[in-house]
Amino acid sequence: MMITRLTSSEFIHHPNQARKAASNGPVFITDRECTTHDLLSIKEYQQLTNGQQKIAD
Repeated sequence: MMITRLTSSEFIHHPNQARKAASNGPVFITDRECTTHDLLSIKEYQQLTNGQQKIAD
């Protein structure tokens, strides 16, 4: 699994790059060098949530 880091500006200007990177592993989005968000593929999300529809479940 490869982890990709993008600045919030890179994410805004190159969303396809983020989408493609998410197919290979998580994409960490940073703001002023602090990780603020994580973009996952739906496959990774389902693995984390054991296939449940909602994280709260």
